[in-house]
Amino acid sequence: MKKAILILFFTFITLTAAFAQRFAYVDSDYILKHMPEYISAQKQIEALSVQWQKEVDVKFQEIDRLYKAYQADQVLMTADMKKRREAEIADKEKTAKDFQRQKFGPDGELAQKSNSIIKPVQDKMAKAIQAVAENESLDMIFDKNSEVIMLYASPRYDKSAAVITKLGLKPGVFAK
Repeated sequence: MKKAILILFFTFITLTAAFAQRFAYVDSDYILKHMPEYISAQKQIEALSVQWQKEVDVKFQEIDRLYKAYQADQVLMTADMKKRREAEIADKEKTAKDFQRQKFGPDGELAQKSNSIIKPVQDKMAKAIQAVAENESLDMIFDKNSEVIMLYASPRYDKSAAVITKLGLKPGVFAK
């Protein structure tokens, strides 16, 4: 009998502890769209991307021009002249592709710049999320936009507006 009572007691305590956990979620995209420094960072990254893409386009246009000139002059060239022109075009194409990879590759300058500009904004958001969690005695906060699959979330657990307020911003209106 005592064992049964003890088992029931521990089961009750375990269930109570499980139900006592408090969860909430945030929408990080929604929060970031309210942060002027994030919007500014996005504009900086976009400007760099456009600038570098123009440089890449100019390099490939030059290659295209050289190739068309080569095709037009090919009939009049000796075998040695053809090899030199082909090598020149191939070299310029390799240089252009290397430049493109250097700027836009996974470890390229754009990705590095993006990380260096956006990381402080994300850190600021993370601190605000942590402060909201501590102020409201929450055990966990999920990000609605992350890998965690959230099949349903009641809006009463959405703490995105609280995070925006904690950042000193106004919820409800996207910053422009």
